[in-house]
Amino acid sequence: MTHRPPKAPASGAPPRPGLLRRLAGHRLLWPALVLIALLLGNLAFTSDFLSIRLQDGHLYGSLIDILQFGAPLTLVALGMTMVIATRGIDLSVGSTVAIAGALACEHIATSDDPTGAGTALTAVAVALAVAVVLGLCNGLLVARLGVQPIVATLILMVAGRGVAQLITDGQIITVSNDAYHLIGGGYWLTLPFAVLLAAAVVALTAVVTRRSALGLLIESVGGNPAAGRLVGIRAAGLLTLVYVFSALCAAVAGLMISSNVNAADGNNAGLWIELDAILAVVIGGTALTGGRFSLGGTVLGALIIQTLSTTVYTLGVPPETTLVFKAFVVIAVCLVQSPVFRAKVSRGHKAPSPRTDTTAAPAGEHQEARA
Repeated sequence: MTHRPPKAPASGAPPRPGLLRRLAGHRLLWPALVLIALLLGNLAFTSDFLSIRLQDGHLYGSLIDILQFGAPLTLVALGMTMVIATRGIDLSVGSTVAIAGALACEHIATSDDPTGAGTALTAVAVALAVAVVLGLCNGLLVARLGVQPIVATLILMVAGRGVAQLITDGQIITVSNDAYHLIGGGYWLTLPFAVLLAAAVVALTAVVTRRSALGLLIESVGGNPAAGRLVGIRAAGLLTLVYVFSALCAAVAGLMISSNVNAADGNNAGLWIELDAILAVVIGGTALTGGRFSLGGTVLGALIIQTLSTTVYTLGVPPETTLVFKAFVVIAVCLVQSPVFRAKVSRGHKAPSPRTDTTAAPAGEHQEARA
């Protein structure tokens, strides 16, 4: 009976890594672990933090609150992801949030039928149309006139806040419209409508960018613009498109925020949301240098930021130290995700390798040997 040697693997086919190794190398692993750690950490202070209850046909609980209040940030971060993927930045999303909410509430408050559903639909259409114009302005400045993205969007960031103040005349405009309130404060199928709307936008964006060539073209513009020009990619049109999309996402977020409180505040609505959006994108694994982007990572990053805000309120951290607390946690999250940092920490914990010759000869012996 002859012994047959084991069959060698086909040449050129490397062995597939194990499941654990593939999971460890996944870009969504660390954001997911951080989010789980934050959620579980709240149990030490609030025993029923993860509980969800059904009351009057609506779901309530801290997890539902995180999803509902995190929906506007998720949308803004989604648009920011597309812009950053092209090696750009959009600092004007906060002002766009304020302008959209101010326009919608101003239209409802001054209409002949302030409680009608048709008035709410018209207000939403007006806000979204103006957002398209604002996105076109940013895109044309960047793509056609060659203005740096941070400068082009900084102009609208400063001027847009003043425009929102002009629309509201420096006052807080309150409205009472059930159809408009549904956007940010209503429920549908037991869940907050804002959560369902944000999930629909994320899903649609994922389908369009990952099931077509659009996502690859956007990554090409941000990853290697010179190569993109050589293969005939029209970068100007794509740049304008992503800035329009970012403005639309910010406008929908502004409608959510204003409809949730039934009021428009041109000064405070969307204030500093652009910074939270950038943090969410970075935490999600999308590099600020452009190129590849991660929509799932952005959603996790937005939920981490919102969970962190909820945790701050739960712990009773003083308002004046809230931003400092969030900054330290975000730095820790970014360090945990950094492969370079993890490699340095792991090398630091390793024992020094043994030397072949542990005893050094005295200096006198070396001198005698040389003699």
